Amino acid sequence: MNKNLKRIFLSILLFLLISSQIIPQNKKVYYAEIDDEIDLGMAPYISRVVKEANDVNADAIVFKINTFGGRVDAATQIKDAILSSDILTIAFINNRAISAGALIALSCNKIAMVPGSSIGAATVVDQAGEKVGEKYQSYMRSEMRSTAERNGRRTDIAQGMVDERIVVEGLVDSTTLITLTSEEALKYNIADTTVYNINEVLASFNLKGAQIVTVRSNWAEDVVKFLNNSIVSTILIMIGFFGLMAEVKTPGWGVPGTTGLIALALFFGSSYILELASVVEILLFIAGIVLIAVEIFVIPGFGVAGISGIILVIVSIFLALTGGLELFDFDIIGAAIIQLAIALVGSFILILLVAKFLPKSTFFNKFILAEAETAERGFVSYPSEKELIGIEGIALTDLRPSGSAEINNQRYDVVTEWQYIERGKKIKVIKVEGIRVVVTEVS
Repeated sequence: MNKNLKRIFLSILLFLLISSQIIPQNKKVYYAEIDDEIDLGMAPYISRVVKEANDVNADAIVFKINTFGGRVDAATQIKDAILSSDILTIAFINNRAISAGALIALSCNKIAMVPGSSIGAATVVDQAGEKVGEKYQSYMRSEMRSTAERNGRRTDIAQGMVDERIVVEGLVDSTTLITLTSEEALKYNIADTTVYNINEVLASFNLKGAQIVTVRSNWAEDVVKFLNNSIVSTILIMIGFFGLMAEVKTPGWGVPGTTGLIALALFFGSSYILELASVVEILLFIAGIVLIAVEIFVIPGFGVAGISGIILVIVSIFLALTGGLELFDFDIIGAAIIQLAIALVGSFILILLVAKFLPKSTFFNKFILAEAETAERGFVSYPSEKELIGIEGIALTDLRPSGSAEINNQRYDVVTEWQYIERGKKIKVIKVEGIRVVVTEVS
């Protein structure tokens, strides 16, 4: 009996062992690509990948990295999203992870590199490729150091990718930034393995045979990225300025103002999604629009309210272009000033062109009268009182200079030529201009 039980037990155990090899484990790996220049449009895409993978409790996320870098603030957002993941994250560097790309790679739990690829050279430079000041280098060093420390990698090498003054014995001297080949990265504990393709990546981290879920940017992320393009955002700002200036110079509210508000709403909406504009910038913009509206609908002419409103709108747009100046970057500030200047000049030129050519266009003439309807041509909007000229009457109210008078036993609204006439005084009509009856006092 005991022998039979042992046989049954061994049979069940053997069956379970065989089944575990035959039945797939149903592991799931999310896959995303970080290539080309790193910009703020990439951050929402990576954040969505991390969220979706965590929501379905995937086994890992693989980020295929091939980039020369890009914006530091965009890389920081991507790094924060990856570090927030509760599941395994793997950086698969198939060519290079340079500058901001190195920071993103270090934020992953594991790093796999294709032989011949590289990682490093993360010093902060401007658009001309020139190294910027110590303030920015210090910020980038701390980001690289804390990220490497978080995942158990050498902090001195991470900082040496930013600052050439950091010496790593046997690797570089005090004059060269650290950029590691795949072999060097493996030797100095920056990379975990070298691979040739995604299948080898999975095999290296016990994910062989896993289902790969490739996630690409969706249409909404592509639209936001398109709107944040420097050329597109400049055009949106220009249209916004044009619409607001056109409304300030014309009575009421019309198509130009509505178009301008839509353009600026698209600009601020995309900036808010990309974390460039905060609630503060949006509130400043709304306050500016309210002041401009007060100038248009309440206060005649153009004065303090309108000027203050335009200033608030310009300040809010500038802060949205620079990301609120959380990291004081002269390169970003310079680009923002150039964008604002181009938008302002472009809007002025657009207004001048519209004022000069639109009234002469065939399309515009369909909506307006081509000839003036003057009284001499027989057009009057109100019965003329030309026969009153020379007739005398009595001022029924004080004329300051307007008021009422009795002429030919009828009451008329009259005005003087900036003369004050007391009630009860004799007056005489000296001219009639349409419905405007002008009088003077009779001595």
